[in-house]
Amino acid sequence: MILEGLRKDIRGIKERDPAARNSLEVLLLYSGLHAIMLHRPAHWLYNHKCFFLARLISQLSRFFTGIEIHPGAKLGHGILIDHGMGVVIGETATVADNCTIYQGVTLGGTGKEKGKRHPDLEEGVMVGSGAKVLGPLTIGAGAKIASGAVVLSSVPPGCTAVGVPARVVRRPDAAPKAAAELDQVHIPDPVSQEICRMNIRIQQLEKELAQYQQEELPEQTEEQE
Repeated sequence: MILEGLRKDIRGIKERDPAARNSLEVLLLYSGLHAIMLHRPAHWLYNHKCFFLARLISQLSRFFTGIEIHPGAKLGHGILIDHGMGVVIGETATVADNCTIYQGVTLGGTGKEKGKRHPDLEEGVMVGSGAKVLGPLTIGAGAKIASGAVVLSSVPPGCTAVGVPARVVRRPDAAPKAAAELDQVHIPDPVSQEICRMNIRIQQLEKELAQYQQEELPEQTEEQE
């Protein structure tokens, strides 16, 4: 079971990282995979109440990989932590199969509350570099979180969320699921979209004003005569 899980992890990285040349390279050189491999025994120890040893392995992993995964977090298989430096995954977070997490991502809490306080990522979610997903919320399957976004509420499956605080700007009926694309560049900007809508509206109003002025001018000429 351990070897099969490792194969799934390596396969997931090779499928979604164009820089991955072969399985041996991924196994020996990918810090994201190393962090996940070290997390497995740490999580087992955590579940068996060996909290000190679990945190010891977690901190050693953080030292060597730059990725901090609390031993209580639940991780699926085929997860790609790309580059990985600065990634933080909290104690009650869950990350389902085939998710993609870029550098600088935080799956954290919003305060000092106890119990469930970290997010759940469903299958195939992509979280862009520097994004913060905070609180006991759910990111639906196939959703995409834009780079630098701060997510404070749940995101429906297949949607794209951008901004600070993040809001949904793309839904499944308007675009393919994020699991099929890892593009972090061609994500709609809500500010530019709003400016574009305002420009269109201004042009319409100017056209209506010009028509109104043309209609008023003959009437004023007749009154003067």
